[in-house]
Amino acid sequence: MAEQFDVAVIGAGAAGMMCAAVAGQRGKRVVLIDHAEKLAEKIRISGGGRCNFTNLQATPANFLSQNPHFCKSALSRYTPQDFLSLLKRHHIPYHEKHKGQLFCDRSAEDIITMLKAECDLGNVSWRMPCKVHGIARAEQGFTIDTGAGLVHADSVVIATGGLSIPKIGATDFAYRIATQFGLKMVETRPALVPLTFDPASWQPFVELAGIALEVDVSTGVKKQRMDFREDLLFTHRGLSGPAILQISSFWQPGTALSLNFLPQTDLGTTLIEGKSSLRKNLGNVLAQLLPARLSAGWLASNGFDSEAKLADMPDKQLRRLGDSLNAWTVTPSGSEGYRKAEVTVGGVDTRELSQQSMMATRVPGLHFIGEAVDVTGWLGGYNFQWAWASGFAAGSAV
Repeated sequence: MAEQFDVAVIGAGAAGMMCAAVAGQRGKRVVLIDHAEKLAEKIRISGGGRCNFTNLQATPANFLSQNPHFCKSALSRYTPQDFLSLLKRHHIPYHEKHKGQLFCDRSAEDIITMLKAECDLGNVSWRMPCKVHGIARAEQGFTIDTGAGLVHADSVVIATGGLSIPKIGATDFAYRIATQFGLKMVETRPALVPLTFDPASWQPFVELAGIALEVDVSTGVKKQRMDFREDLLFTHRGLSGPAILQISSFWQPGTALSLNFLPQTDLGTTLIEGKSSLRKNLGNVLAQLLPARLSAGWLASNGFDSEAKLADMPDKQLRRLGDSLNAWTVTPSGSEGYRKAEVTVGGVDTRELSQQSMMATRVPGLHFIGEAVDVTGWLGGYNFQWAWASGFAAGSAV
């Protein structure tokens, strides 16, 4: 005999717990099912263990989707201020770190404890760890075959996320269920991920690993062009840091990145104008503008003599050096993949879903929320805001 519930939420991460709490507090009988041993591991490891739980500047413009207007409804109905009200009720201290990014003062554990408490307020039943073997339509609602027996629910909410970070349990469960019920998918790829280069072509830059600096990075042309000003990090295999994580969501394989290591300075012009007044050699001048290891490595790999007197150098050479640092063009060979990606671009096609309820319009009662759907936020708390907003939308509707 199947256990009876109004709502079964599969996936006890950020979106799933938010949805279950909202539905439970509306008086619905809710069961929350998750296959993991530890609750909400992705929340726990996020933001260096402090959880960058939202962004004060979150707008629909900070999200990627093939259907860009879809996210507007949910984001407008559950805002960063709504989530902050929840934190205040639970007396959780937080701070703004950078560009609207909000972090816990103490630990990401505060967010997990809060969401669990909100679920308890709604008398949510838990099945964890508990595998889901399959979902089938019933005469009314759905029958879910779980490791703890059969569950019947009028509505099912899939909140199992994307393919990012498989070592903490990410699977393609949401995509398999969507495909089973005939829903279209948008092709998935890793996002917010370090980019890698062919080892032979990267060899001159391996010794720069560990250097970090603020850069402008861009990719694409015309309407497809995207650019960010953030910190860049050189690694042994390629490039990382917030600048690269941001641009990785927009980067297409085979296309180039353009990097400006001195966003505030036209280096060629500065060097040429300094020939008459700067009685220094090229290495010393450049080391005042860039990290010393980067300036030395850059001069060597580009065939410049760091001991050359600036005043003796031809304008054409200085312009070439300036262009190499103001507009370095490189083409990554790939990325570090899902194992290092913070999120997954693509997923369940939002044109299959109601923007009000997140329900599949052709499969009444079946909802998809969070990272499982084709809505992907920028780096900086935006993906958590989508989890809260889409979870609230579904939890208010089931």
